[in-house]
Amino acid sequence: MTGTTTRLLRPDDAAGLAAVRTANRARLAPFEPRRSEAFYTEAGQRSTIDERLAAHAEGRGVPLAIVDDGDGVVGEMTLSGVVRGAYQSASVGYWVAEHVAGAGVASAALADAQAIAFGTLGLHRLQGETLVDNIASQTVLERAGFVRYGLAPDYLRIDGRWQAHVLYQCIASARPLPRVKE
Repeated sequence: MTGTTTRLLRPDDAAGLAAVRTANRARLAPFEPRRSEAFYTEAGQRSTIDERLAAHAEGRGVPLAIVDDGDGVVGEMTLSGVVRGAYQSASVGYWVAEHVAGAGVASAALADAQAIAFGTLGLHRLQGETLVDNIASQTVLERAGFVRYGLAPDYLRIDGRWQAHVLYQCIASARPLPRVKE
């Protein structure tokens, strides 16, 4: 899909996020923690956005909206758990709406996230984790230069149960600098 881009999440994205999350709720449920009913409301999304923007203001994360040509939200890409000092690392997570899945949207957004992580933030390492059977996300990570480095049993509580995850990483020095958006 052409015309998608990423930008910092904004409070006025709450209604759009509530709508796209609700529309994709059943599709995303197997890949996410269980959510309260309130999470799928505009108020619930506004609260989540406020939390993510507060973490951003503190240098702990970068919450990005993936948007289409009309600035409508079609997914999210988040850098979280930014750690400085000797580690200089963060974790990346993402999801896209079903109607744009498989069209390169997640790959383009991941390139943007890498540009932020390795360029703007000056991080050394970016980590991504996927459920063992989430081949689509593994493919996105591998195409972006991430290398599988392990398996973590009972890593995250997803869809109500502790599940194993495949661990991936991308080291800044192991790849050319990603595209940087002005």
